[in-house]
Amino acid sequence: MEHSNEMGVVAEPHDFVDCHIPLHHLEPPVRGEVHLWFLDLGSLGGALNSALGSRESQKSTLSLSQLLFARRFYLRLLLGAYLGLPGKSVIINRKNRGKPVLDSDTHDMKLHFSMAKSEDKLLIGLSSTAHIGVDLETTNRVARDAMGVACRYFSPAEAQSLADVSPAERDTAFLRTWACKEAVVKASGYGIANQFGKFTVQTDLSRPVAVLDFEGNGPGEWSLAMARPGEGFLGAVATRDSISKLRAFTLLPVSEISG
Repeated sequence: MEHSNEMGVVAEPHDFVDCHIPLHHLEPPVRGEVHLWFLDLGSLGGALNSALGSRESQKSTLSLSQLLFARRFYLRLLLGAYLGLPGKSVIINRKNRGKPVLDSDTHDMKLHFSMAKSEDKLLIGLSSTAHIGVDLETTNRVARDAMGVACRYFSPAEAQSLADVSPAERDTAFLRTWACKEAVVKASGYGIANQFGKFTVQTDLSRPVAVLDFEGNGPGEWSLAMARPGEGFLGAVATRDSISKLRAFTLLPVSEISG
């Protein structure tokens, strides 16, 4: 369901296994394993509207408020499937810096999660052993001034490395770097302003993604992995534990069974 090669741990589109609602009890990730879920909220939201008696089509354009509701609904639905609970019984708190976590007084299971959105798509990562961060970007995203952003927000080593990249590959290298850094700051629980320039990730596209240095102390226990969950999308995963395996899934509406 993923491959690990000279480019590191990567989940390609064909690695994402279709899983239809309803979800039955899901086994949590084991050590070294991350579960990654990709959701098309347009399709899922349309199916939800149908279930609630709406005349909306199965694939619909959701308003901002509907997207917000759908993200919360399906996050809790997914977490509940791991916890053995209905989604409405899942209690989520936020730490001081805003990172969402399961309420430890309510839920005994150690289950760390992170969520990233892009357009009406959602990427959710889960780990049982370490805080996790995920990011999701559209591959056609182009920074107006990639080098200006890199010089202002990235580490000096990253900015120099991107300056050395050929112009034809710079946008791709910048996007991968940005996605990885977003994932790391989400896993760490600190914001971009506080931490984005304090660590360095691998910017060379010919090398596996990796944290090369964190505040001058080397890479520590940080691990990175990449995912391409669908056409036109790029995902990044970061944890403070080793990532030896990605198990990737696509959440789909209830399967229509002809009678």
